[in-house]
Amino acid sequence: MPDLLLELFSEEIPARMQRKAADDLKRLVTDGLVEAGLTYASAGAFATPRRLVLTVEDLTEASPTTTEERRGPKVGAPDKALEGFLRGAGVAREDLEEREDKKGTFYYARITTEGRPAAAIIADLVPQVIRNFPWPKSMRWGSGSLRWVRPLHSILCLLNREDGAEVVGFEVDGIPSGNTTEGHRFMAPGRFSVTSFEDYSAKLKGAFVVLSAEDRAEAIWHDATTMAFAAGLEVVPDKGLLAEVAGLVEWPVVLMGEIGADFLDLPAEVLQTSMREHQKFFSVRNPATGRIERFITVANRDTADQGATIIAGNAKVLSARLADAKFFWDNDLRVARDGMGDWRESLKSVTFERRLGSQSERVERIAALAREIAPMVRADPTAAETAARIAKADLSSEMVFEFPELQGIMGKYYAIEAGLDAEIAAVAEEHYAPLGPTDEVPTAPLSVAVALADKMDLLTGFWAIDEKPTGSKDPFALRRAALGVIRIVLDGSKRISLGPLLAGQVAFNYGASQFGDFQSAYRMLAASADNSGRDFVASDIWDKYLEQAGDVETDIVMEAKKVVPEISQNLLSFFHDRLKVHLRAENIRHDVIDAALAKPPTDDLTLIVARARALQAFLDTPEGENLIQGFKRAANILTQAEEKDGVEYRYGADVKFAETEEERALFKALEAANAAIAPALKAEDFAAAMSHMAHLRGPIDAFFEAVQVNAENDIIRRNRLNLLHQITETCGAVADLTRLEG
Repeated sequence: MPDLLLELFSEEIPARMQRKAADDLKRLVTDGLVEAGLTYASAGAFATPRRLVLTVEDLTEASPTTTEERRGPKVGAPDKALEGFLRGAGVAREDLEEREDKKGTFYYARITTEGRPAAAIIADLVPQVIRNFPWPKSMRWGSGSLRWVRPLHSILCLLNREDGAEVVGFEVDGIPSGNTTEGHRFMAPGRFSVTSFEDYSAKLKGAFVVLSAEDRAEAIWHDATTMAFAAGLEVVPDKGLLAEVAGLVEWPVVLMGEIGADFLDLPAEVLQTSMREHQKFFSVRNPATGRIERFITVANRDTADQGATIIAGNAKVLSARLADAKFFWDNDLRVARDGMGDWRESLKSVTFERRLGSQSERVERIAALAREIAPMVRADPTAAETAARIAKADLSSEMVFEFPELQGIMGKYYAIEAGLDAEIAAVAEEHYAPLGPTDEVPTAPLSVAVALADKMDLLTGFWAIDEKPTGSKDPFALRRAALGVIRIVLDGSKRISLGPLLAGQVAFNYGASQFGDFQSAYRMLAASADNSGRDFVASDIWDKYLEQAGDVETDIVMEAKKVVPEISQNLLSFFHDRLKVHLRAENIRHDVIDAALAKPPTDDLTLIVARARALQAFLDTPEGENLIQGFKRAANILTQAEEKDGVEYRYGADVKFAETEEERALFKALEAANAAIAPALKAEDFAAAMSHMAHLRGPIDAFFEAVQVNAENDIIRRNRLNLLHQITETCGAVADLTRLEG
């Protein structure tokens, strides 16, 4: 069985596109082969800066001959219908058969498709793949019509068998396929022929090209860390940069240079970011001091002077870049040491969102909310407010303007230079976290308070102006913000009632968006003794504000009274949806979360998760599963009786009406269970509460086996139905078990 080798050789492909392009080439070609009726054993794709390569092993020689029967129109159908069927099937009128079935007599066509050689299929397929390749950006060159990421120079396409290699012949925009390729642009110019993938990869290596991106990355990291270790230093890990640099070179040569003494006192993050973004250099630090002292660059060739000229040139360019960074740093330090007032003032002219005001107004909202959250997370309210006010000041700094990814990091340095405590300064960096699902969450109380306030204000602001995520679109990263709140709360086991906080901030942002004036919104929603809990869902709160509103404000307050509770509840539901996504990693069923959410309070995430975890663990035991079945049996009988009778059986059952031992035993078991469950619920020990419920399994089973609930005596029947209600109430003390599926 032959092996396919395909190479598309071009000018340099951007590093960020290479991995996906290799995957796309593999997918498109192999899918096309399979669709044409060919099979294969394995396939592999590779990318270098100048080539995309695909190898397919053990490809079948030809597609099989297939026969298909296709039913056509009824006999006697209009001629046009019959003609259309003949065209579609590719057969003549005399080739049709007439067959009778239950619905009448129909024409049938027997269509035979002859198999095709693999080479013919590939010759048709590959040009289509090339012409329709899904590059993010592509270009045309010369007078041709082909679009490719960079000018395409040659196509190598071989089918290799034991008896030799065959060129699969085709042409794309004047570029014929062949059996030749090129090595390194400078170290091995000129073309050479190959006969198989093994021959191809070996000759490429001899021509100074490492085909595998993984091998290039491994070689870079090995040489870089070895070189740094020999100097008593260490390379700062950077997987993203490593993958990018591996896509920039075909023959990696690692070189190490020194950073000028004038720049060694710059913050390590500034040096690392400047070198990474502008020069694609790795940072090399002194483990004893933590300072970045040298850099690693990766050349694409060996040189006679062992890279000395390259290092000198790179060091010169780097000095110019770092001189700019030092200029920004020195200027920023003057503003920081003056209290950062100029930066905070300039945020007034920076629009956060047209309807939600400026960045300065957003900072004020965050500061007010952080002050309220602070006691809930054991932080000092005044310190939390101070930290929130300076947390985003660095957005106006020159360094962050040049390197936006340093926001928060620079804020920490500048806050320290401004004379603020280290705990407050740390908030500037930590309040943005977590930025991704694997990032660490802030743990310091001040950082937690401001991080929660920041994310809640973001969410409530965009909910207030009806800019919610839709489908896969989430331009303001609101899902990430909600998940950040969830992770901060759960990882630290924080007990926070989100409802009042969200409602209050929705009201605040809604007012700001409607007035177009932060101060008017603040006046309308200013905290008062009557609203210490920020419960803006409560109707009487709005009535109090309505009394204070002027003629112009009355309509807005009336509308806010109506929509703020609706918006707040919708946002809380969004949190619930994100919570389900977050808990998938724990294998907690979605219906278990629904059961926990149905039990008030629904805005205490830590409490909800504790209930859900206890219920999931309980369901994973035989006792739990059996008890749930008993609960559902009781709930179903009770529901049917209430619907039939038009009344609710929700009153206390009386043991004096019990007629059987099993009935009396169930009364006794429920009394004992409730006595044990109550203190467990008070202590929020839900596992213990459900363990006590498990003791009801035997008495409930025995009751249903021995007792007929719908007795002829109405008094006995009502008493037993009320007893069923007691079962459902007791078993549903932790979660609403009616929400469980199955």
